[in-house]
Amino acid sequence: MQGVSSLVKTTIPDYLSNLPIPDSFTGWFKLSFKDWLALVPPTAVVAGLGYVSYLAFCPAARKGCSGSGRCNQSIRKSEAKVVDMIDIENIAEKAAFCRCWKTKNWPYCDGSHGEHNKQTGDNVGPVVLQRKK
Repeated sequence: MQGVSSLVKTTIPDYLSNLPIPDSFTGWFKLSFKDWLALVPPTAVVAGLGYVSYLAFCPAARKGCSGSGRCNQSIRKSEAKVVDMIDIENIAEKAAFCRCWKTKNWPYCDGSHGEHNKQTGDNVGPVVLQRKK
């Protein structure tokens, strides 16, 4: 615990106080290459913390849908509502229909939900219609 205490109370403040941060806007243009290199690690830490915060607190970042709430990003966008009528007699033994809007073979599922589920932690899958024997 003493190591953490020393890190927080002494090491980090000493490191930050020695960074070449200018007092004025024009001072940024006078920094040397070595000064800019010294600013890379803290900038990377701040950017990483910002990104993690964005993922934690921005619901749109965790969903497969866009920030507008739309899940359908590309399928027949010119139509007011996407509706497909499929005659059940035309289905062989069974057919899987997409519910994630990621398929390239609309309205049939092509397994695109697998990657979507990995990226978002979602659990969406297809609707499967199967004929009784």
